[in-house]
Amino acid sequence: MISLIYARALNHCIGDRGRVPWYLPDDYSHFENTISGKPIIMGRRTYEDHESVLPGCLNIVVSTQQGYQTAEGVALVQSLPDAIDLANEIGDEVFMIGGVGLFTSAFPIASTVYETVVNTVYIGDTVLPKFDFRDWSTELLQYHLIDRRHDFSFRVYRHHR
Repeated sequence: MISLIYARALNHCIGDRGRVPWYLPDDYSHFENTISGKPIIMGRRTYEDHESVLPGCLNIVVSTQQGYQTAEGVALVQSLPDAIDLANEIGDEVFMIGGVGLFTSAFPIASTVYETVVNTVYIGDTVLPKFDFRDWSTELLQYHLIDRRHDFSFRVYRHHR
């Protein structure tokens, strides 16, 4: 089973200059709890954004850059199909955690999308396309208000085919 997980602004921005443009600790906890123990697939730039291995998961980085080095414990593959094959050896649910190219390539074969919608418009340099969820079932998992730790409210959805 292929799952995508991401947070986006109302205008579908997911990043700026290699970073997530907001700090939402409760959404990050949702992210960690959801992917815990599962294989995760990410592109090189997403890997560099995290700057570390995400613990408790098989970390797989897709990069065609020759000679690219990853941290110990991170698997490096050259294509999304190779990444999916490797991940399927470990678990039955595989998470795509970024970036845009992998999300776009994996969306047609994904069965679940965990989507956090941050209630802000952010002008950044990394924008997701608008995925069509009309034929999916959608469940609101969480609605989080602004508080002292969160500058933005957000909603967490689970879309499932």
